[in-house]
Amino acid sequence: MEEKELIDKLIDLAFAEDIGEGDHSTLCSIPADARGKAKLIIKEEGILAGVEVAREVFHKFDPTLKMEVFIEDGAHVKPGDIAFVVEGKVQSLLQTERLILNIMQRMSGIATTTHRYVKLLEGTHTKLLDTRKTTPGMRLLEKQAVKIGGGENHRIGLFDMILLKDNHVDFAGGIENAIRAAKEYLKEKGKDLKIEIEVRNLDELKEVLRVGGVDRIMLDNFSVEDTRKAVELVAGQVALESSGGITEETIRSYAECGVDYISVGAFTHSVKSLDMSLKAD
Repeated sequence: MEEKELIDKLIDLAFAEDIGEGDHSTLCSIPADARGKAKLIIKEEGILAGVEVAREVFHKFDPTLKMEVFIEDGAHVKPGDIAFVVEGKVQSLLQTERLILNIMQRMSGIATTTHRYVKLLEGTHTKLLDTRKTTPGMRLLEKQAVKIGGGENHRIGLFDMILLKDNHVDFAGGIENAIRAAKEYLKEKGKDLKIEIEVRNLDELKEVLRVGGVDRIMLDNFSVEDTRKAVELVAGQVALESSGGITEETIRSYAECGVDYISVGAFTHSVKSLDMSLKAD
């Protein structure tokens, strides 16, 4: 399914769960022909994300709504900033308000947190990756927010990369079996997908290097000391990714070991939304 189609489905579902048979609060108090303006007011410092999605939401709900944007996605914002003004039917403004805020607050929170992590990596060659630890249905928007914040997407889902995790390896009967099966599967299906494999210790890392045939190795819950040893062992033969329990306090230490990537689940699964409001102008 195409990205736009998935986002359209998300918007449809969000309206269905919020409005249902009708927004009776709005319908009972606001005439159908009443017109007005609303402005998006930033109430907390951070990185703005979701402006383009907001445009899609407004247009999908009511194509007659007109949106004037003052601050674009990726900009640094502060309390009191006005990101945009939207004008049109008051009934439409009130019915779209909560969905716009839910999306933009969440996306901006993710972009802000991602940006903070990215700054901690400045001066290293390590790239910051997200994970699949996302809100069900919101993944594409949350991964967009990661990119707006300066991070990179690991994989969108289970379909665009092979990642052999510990359970895959154990159920397959070991590292060599798992890698061989992955390569045979790709050949049989005529697919060109990258193969990454997770290792839990230096012995498993040595086993992967012996077998070969992978594009990236994930060092799962390695200490900084073992990460440094892993980088020395690999010596640039294959890309390395550190993952598992890495925090703002420790991320710089892992990057300085020389890994190519660090993946962090926290900025999509435990993020604080950025405060903003959509108010009548």
